[in-house]
Amino acid sequence: MIYLASPYTHERPTIMQDRFEEACRIAGELMGQGLVVFSPIAHTHPIAVACLLPRDWQYWEKFDREFIAASDKVVVAKMHGWKESRGVRAEIEIASGLGKPVEYLYVCGCGGCE
Repeated sequence: MIYLASPYTHERPTIMQDRFEEACRIAGELMGQGLVVFSPIAHTHPIAVACLLPRDWQYWEKFDREFIAASDKVVVAKMHGWKESRGVRAEIEIASGLGKPVEYLYVCGCGGCE
């Protein structure tokens, strides 16, 4: 199973929504290739919205640790905000600490996300 790391939290709700939609698109593309993917953003954003749960890394860290541990590798989506994302940095550290491979997926052609 692939754990898809992508940025999410932002001060502007519209950017969080855009990041959710992009995570869904990326996860869907990978699934369309026959890969088994868990995207914490795509899979939990609707739950967080429906149940008024927090949307920050501090709340979701314990869940993400479990999913990273169950995954074969972590794939980091290099989309806007990935370098600044506290959650993405932590997910990389967790994966590395568990000896899980970390790969990077270029998803933006702007040149600023690399």
